[in-house]
Order: sequence, then structure tokens, then C-alpha cells
Amino acid sequence: MNGQFTIDQKDILSMLSSMQPICGKRTTLDVTESILFQVAPKELTLKSTDLEISLQSTLNIESDLLENISFLISGKRIFELVKEMEGQIEFFVDKNQLKLASDNVDLALNIKEAEEFPPFPERIENLMEIDSKFLLSLLNKVAFLIPQNNSNIALNGMLLEFKDGLMSFVATDGHCLAKVHTNKYNLPEDKKWLLPKRAALEIKKLLESSDDENVFLGTCGNQLVFSGSNFNFFTKLIAEPFPQYEPIMDKKDFLPATLSREAFVKTLKRTSCLLAGQFVSTNFKFTPGTIDVSLHNKEVGKIDESLPLKDFKGKDIKSRFYSPYLLNGLQIFPEENVKFFVKNDAKPIIFEAESDSYHWTYLVMPVSTAENQ
Repeated sequence: MNGQFTIDQKDILSMLSSMQPICGKRTTLDVTESILFQVAPKELTLKSTDLEISLQSTLNIESDLLENISFLISGKRIFELVKEMEGQIEFFVDKNQLKLASDNVDLALNIKEAEEFPPFPERIENLMEIDSKFLLSLLNKVAFLIPQNNSNIALNGMLLEFKDGLMSFVATDGHCLAKVHTNKYNLPEDKKWLLPKRAALEIKKLLESSDDENVFLGTCGNQLVFSGSNFNFFTKLIAEPFPQYEPIMDKKDFLPATLSREAFVKTLKRTSCLLAGQFVSTNFKFTPGTIDVSLHNKEVGKIDESLPLKDFKGKDIKSRFYSPYLLNGLQIFPEENVKFFVKNDAKPIIFEAESDSYHWTYLVMPVSTAENQ
């Protein structure tokens, strides 16, 4: 096995960088620390998998190859070496080594047989084409809430759901819930997939770095696939059922209200400063024209503030919320004026924002007296 090909350092570094979270994860197979190189006369394909998520990237190259060659190489080592090189890099495959040359740099890495690499997903069935920037904007409104190691495995994922002519993304940590839906995309029949948190975050990274105007959503066996012009990202799915979240979003008999996002966020940041790592609730009193916010932490201090409140009509409502939960969602709230709904001290506060292309909901459960103690 031998051959020579040339790649610009920036191009190969970008491909290797996107694979580091995958090849850098420990698995039951040592070989997953390697990246599979598949070199054709005019195209380079890299593949990486940690047995849960997989990424395939392609790049046009210049080579003197007459036939395809494949080999495995340490994903971390080749990334770290290429990162310290510049300009055009010449790659020479010679028996059991990959030699890299650029300017005065001349080095070599040992390679392994490609046959050791785990089976890679094939035969993608594309379901729809989605605007990349729009998809990224939807993910940003939900993915931030996915917990890392919740005891309920289903909560460690993001629900992608097609239902009633809508495409929806939903995430919850058990205290808060974020949902965004759009009628721009739908499927002929209802579908739902629960993506692991790692998959959601890696898809976001790919979309942020991609120049593609559109990506494809598809399936490959029991995996979900996101594809661009030069990549295919595969993810296994969480099998546990996502919680039935619709009942908690019912706004029957809730009262609407509006306030300034900027002013409210600043107030929440000030109350959060007095928590000192403790789970202490903030008191909220909603009255026509005013929202009173107060927090008393015996070990740190207290705060009392009032903010103008619009569109609120009805009897006064008192409730308690943990400020960081409110702040998490409101920091990504897309509008200057925050519209929300409240009912009583046992029901959540529900924030909403919408445009011509999406509807976003962020819900926070109240803190009970028992929790606060």
C-alpha cells in the first residue's frame, strides 16, 4: 500500500478538528481512537465513530493515486501534528507509515489496517432538505437546556418531532422546558426521534462551521442522519420514551403579561448573585402595572425590586422561582419585550416568542415551600 496526495493544512485541520470529540471519547474498542482515511484518486474521505455518533467528511484532493487506499491513524496525534504545520502538506503512504511533509517539516506516523475499523453506517434515506441557518437557530433555542447526566435517561436528549404539520424540537431538565416548532417543514406521517445531548451539540458545531445553505435530514437504519455537501453525521437514538410534556403547557385560565427583557434579565442576574451556590427561591408578585421581585438569603443579603408590567389584568398572583432557571431561557429570548403567562403559585410561568417562521416556548416550574427549605 503506497501513494501520495496533497492537501492544504487549513482544509485537513478543519476535518480533523470536527472529529476530535468523537475519536477522543473512550469506548469499549481501542480502535475508535483512530480515524479511517479512505483515499481515492481525486477525493479524501475521513470517518470517525465512538459507536454512538459517527461523522464522515469528504474533500477534493490532488494525488498520483491510481487506485483507492485505506488505513487507520491516531485521530488525536495527526490532529495535533497537522495543527502545528502550515501551507500545503504532502502525504506519503508507505507500507505501515503515513509521512507528512511541509516546508522543512518531515515526520511519520504509524498506521493500521483499515479492516480493524468498526462497521460504518451506509445507505442513507433522505427525508427532507432544511435551511441550515434556520435549523441552527431552532437548535439554539432548545439545546442549551438538555441536561448532562439526569437519572431519567430520556431527559438527556432532545426530542425531534413531526406532528400535526409541524416540526418541533423539545428539551427539558425536569425543572424547565424549551420547545420550538415551525410549520415550514413537515413529513407525511408522524415521526419522533430522541437525540442524545452529544449529538445535538455536535450538529450545532457542524452547522456553525459549514458553508452549506441547506442540509438534509435522513435515516440510516435505526440512526438519524444530518448531511451537508461534504459531511454525513450519524447518531444513534435514545430508546426511552420522552415525557408527556403537552399537559404542562396548557395555558387554560392563565393570565398574559409583558415586560422589558433587558430590565428583567438584569434583575434576575442581581438576584442570582445573592444565591452563593444555594437553592434559594426568588419571590415574585404580579399586579396590574408592576412586578415585585424579592429575595432574602440569610447568609448573603437581600434584594427588593419593582419593574413595570404591561397587559396584566386580574387579581394579584404570588409565586416563587429559582432565578437561574428563568435566566437560562431569557438570555436567549429573541424579542425586546417578553410575553409570558402566569396562573398561581402551583403553576409554571410560560414565556413565548414567535415570528413568521417559528413559535418558541420556555416554561419554568415554581419552587414549592418544601423545596425552598
